[in-house]
Parts: sequence; C-alpha cells; structure tokens
Amino acid sequence: MVRMLLVSILFCSPLFAAGKVLIIADEVPAMEFLAGKLKAGAGVESTIVTQDKLPPDFGPYSSVIVYIHGKLLVPTETACVNYATGGGKLILLHHSISSSKRANKQWFPTLGISLPEGDVSQGGYKWIEPVTLEFVNLAPKHYITTHNVKYQKRIPYQRSDVEGGERQLDGFTLPDTEVYLNHTFSGPRTILLGMKYTDAKSGITYMQDRAGWYKPAGKGWVMYFMAGHSVRDLENPAYAQILVNAVAYQPKL
Repeated sequence: MVRMLLVSILFCSPLFAAGKVLIIADEVPAMEFLAGKLKAGAGVESTIVTQDKLPPDFGPYSSVIVYIHGKLLVPTETACVNYATGGGKLILLHHSISSSKRANKQWFPTLGISLPEGDVSQGGYKWIEPVTLEFVNLAPKHYITTHNVKYQKRIPYQRSDVEGGERQLDGFTLPDTEVYLNHTFSGPRTILLGMKYTDAKSGITYMQDRAGWYKPAGKGWVMYFMAGHSVRDLENPAYAQILVNAVAYQPKL
C-alpha cells in the first residue's frame, strides 16, 4: 500500500507530464528507438510523424520532440514555435540546431541561438564528423542530469561560460558521432551538459557549455540536446536516461 501511494504521488507530481509525446522526424529509425526508451523509462506513449503529416493541434502532447536533419519547413517551424510559446515543452535533438535552419525566420530567435559565419578559430560555427565526443554533467543537482543516470567516467573539464579551473566531472563518451562548434547564445538559460572535443588535425581541445540546456519561450519552454547523430548515440544508457528525464521533467516559470 505504501509503495503504491509513493508511486501515485511521484507520477502525479509536477515532474511528470501526463499525455503523449509527439516526435517530428525525417530520420525515423532513431526516433523509434527513442520512443521505446520513453515507453520503458517513463511510461510515455509516442507518436512519430514526418513534416508532411503534422497533426492539426499539438495541444494533447505533453512534449514535442524535433529531430530534423534537412530543411525545416515553415509550417513545422510555425507549429513548433506556437506550441512552445503557448505553454508547451519543445525538445530539440542534435541537427535541429544546424546551418540548414539559418533560413528559418522564427527558429533561432525563439531558441536564443545564432550560428556565426566565419572560421571556427574566430568563433565561426562548424560541424565535424566522424568524431569521438565527450559530454559532462554541468548541473549535478538537477533532475534531468541525475535521476537514474549512471555516468561512465570522470572527465577533466573547464567550463567555457564560468570562471574557474579544470574540474573532474561525471560524463560519458560517444564514438563515431558529430560535433557542433560555436553555438552562440543570446539570453540566459539553464545549462545542463557540456561537450569536450579534441580536433585531430589542429590538436585544439574545445570545451563548450552548449550540449544540453533549456530556456523559457513565451509561456512554455525550449530544450536542446546536442547528441543524437545516430541510433548509436541514443543507445548510450546515460544519454538515453537524460532524454527520458527531460520528457518527464516540467520546468516552472
């Protein structure tokens, strides 16, 4: 009886969202894998659609996940922005922030993101693959980065947005993936994950606090997680649990 009461309280708490998750994707197999993880980890049902089959109303969905590699169509952009600013939780994965989205008028302003032009050494945006990429937990007291998350290792990391020396942080490594360098923020947000990448040609190590975050958007929220280049990224137990936690977690304005 006590256990049943605890479970009831837990799943009725503000941390847990009722309803279903909508996943908008142009690479479906990876999202089918993620949908299975959400079902097993949070008891959440997912509906996966392509951009040409959007439901007319996103209101029934507790979260909308976007996993779009190619062009972000204007109707999709508008529906997602309206969902977030109207009170929904929009979760963006990997290439949902990438150079192909520069053409969208609402997308980056809503996200508070820019991808600067120019050479990477001067702060310009660049994507590189295949690479080995490390991720570290920059929010060690946060539900998303801690609840049932079992990190693989400790990683030396120097925060890019906070003064202080290098520290050993909980993290995990993803092989054969893709890195995005020099995402530039406009406006504050809650930082969850950092990424560490050493360029094989130049020997330069990049440590940037850009691999996981969330921010208010109107009456709702936008979240972003950089990993997700392939199903292999999502198979990492630590990262999969972080995404399950992101779907379960309900920020408060």
